[in-house]
Amino acid sequence: MIKKCIILCIIFFPTVVFGATNIQSILVDIGFIIQTATPIVVALALIFFFYGLAKYILNASDEEKKKEGRAIMIWGVIALFVIVSVWGLVRVIGNTFNIDREQTISVPFVL
Repeated sequence: MIKKCIILCIIFFPTVVFGATNIQSILVDIGFIIQTATPIVVALALIFFFYGLAKYILNASDEEKKKEGRAIMIWGVIALFVIVSVWGLVRVIGNTFNIDREQTISVPFVL
């Protein structure tokens, strides 16, 4: 429970600091965070894969460490596949419903 609260605070920290007063600015901030985090997460998954590859190559004589390097490479490829698949799925859904990513979103409100 505490971890979830900390994560939510970190996610919404820019909103609190910059004094967001409406839902639209909160959505823009969340979109910015996701847009910034996506390449970082892809880079981390790629580094994870190359770490497993290096471990596999450098420990070619030790079968146990070789197996461990292979497992790390497999998880790195799975992570890259999931990240790129979700990224592509979001783009396909956006193109299907003609959602312009540069357009501002009008959030309905009651007067």
